[in-house]
Amino acid sequence: MSDKPKTGYSTRAVHAGEIRYNEYGSITTPIVQTSTFIFRNVEDIRKLVTGDVERFEYGRYGHPTQLAAERKLAALEEAEDAVLFSSGMSAITTSLLFLLKAGDHMIITDDAYKRTLDFCKSYLGRYDIECTVVKMCDYEALEKAIKPNTRVFFSESPTNPYLNIMDLERLMGIFKNRGILVISDSTFATPYNQQPLKYGVDLVIHSATKYLAGHNDILSGVLLGAKKLTDPIREFLKITGGVIDPNSSYLLIRGLKTFALRMERLNQSAQEVAEHLEKLPGIKRVYYPGLPSHPHHEVARQQMRGYGSVVTFEVKDDVEYALAFLSNLEILNIGPSLGGVESLITHPATISYYMHTKEERTALGIKDGLIRLAVGLEDTADIIDDIDRALEKAGKI
Repeated sequence: MSDKPKTGYSTRAVHAGEIRYNEYGSITTPIVQTSTFIFRNVEDIRKLVTGDVERFEYGRYGHPTQLAAERKLAALEEAEDAVLFSSGMSAITTSLLFLLKAGDHMIITDDAYKRTLDFCKSYLGRYDIECTVVKMCDYEALEKAIKPNTRVFFSESPTNPYLNIMDLERLMGIFKNRGILVISDSTFATPYNQQPLKYGVDLVIHSATKYLAGHNDILSGVLLGAKKLTDPIREFLKITGGVIDPNSSYLLIRGLKTFALRMERLNQSAQEVAEHLEKLPGIKRVYYPGLPSHPHHEVARQQMRGYGSVVTFEVKDDVEYALAFLSNLEILNIGPSLGGVESLITHPATISYYMHTKEERTALGIKDGLIRLAVGLEDTADIIDDIDRALEKAGKI
């Protein structure tokens, strides 16, 4: 990190990482859209090989627009370094494949992202890497799951879709001085609302596709932490190739400039929507960390600045009713992502878990009446009115 005085969050969102005085005098960091960086002469090659200068060589090894985005992200997370990937899953799989080897053991919580669990449970075993799944926030079970060959603990906080919150102080109390790397997928929290590195977590991952880019128009992932951990993973990425392209890097930079403002509004709107839903007689239950009714509200209140835009709730436990509700929405878009300017709403039982039987979904906690709403930047009153009208119409079927 720089020795300069620490500026405010919005100031960092606007200015951190930018190539301030570039060759063209452009206030916007340029999109360096190239796969290859040429040398002026053979002396330039010698300087690169001997390490006399740092410069770009080939797009898979990094480019200026990517570097600017990484520096901005590191400033916002207050991390020493950031490494960008082509997607959140690329960040997760590349990091785990580098950090784990045959004979190692890792622990992951049971309501981590479905595809992360799929990778850890179904694919790491091919490389003789053992994975134990423990119940989220069961700290006793977590401690019991530790083995002599445990190398990594991986979790999310908040989780999808129930927004469970890991008590980071209690978590790090378990792993302190055990030589186990703790990785937190903090996508749902964002670095605005929560910074796990401050609690001793070793590495933080975000799907930058979501809140960080913020406009539903790119795919990207980022790994953040100390350079001694991120540098070797960056080198591994140069081999595996899941790199971010210049145009996506530019769109990420552009989205980050309004990141703090967007998060303030999203936190506020989601809180209002959650409080409204909890009052409706047709809603069985609302899951939102900002509500006192949430089982981890106190933990969230102590370690988070805000609670994000995702509000999960239960309507009548009937697929047809849930789908009728979605079909009657006029403003909210039906879609599986989150964190953008447009509100997105999804029915996990039929969109994310459509390949599962009802019994399998129930075992995973995915009820037929479960709805996940990612509040966007529309007027909060319009979001609430749209939900109310759709619920009223669905009740008439």
